[in-house]
Amino acid sequence: MLRLLFWALVLLLALSFFGISLQAIISSPAGQENFGYVYHLALQVWHWLLGIFLH
Repeated sequence: MLRLLFWALVLLLALSFFGISLQAIISSPAGQENFGYVYHLALQVWHWLLGIFLH
C-alpha cells in the first residue's frame, strides 16, 4: 500500500515537472473518450474473468 502511494506521488511529481495537468487531460473531450474506452475494456475483461472463474 505504501509502495503504491509512493509511486503515485512520484508520478504526480513527474507530471508536474513536465508541466502536464491531469485536470486538463481528464476534462478534455479526448481524455474523457479515452477513459471511457479503457473503462469499457476493463469491464469486459472483468466479466470475462468472472465467467471463467465462476463457471
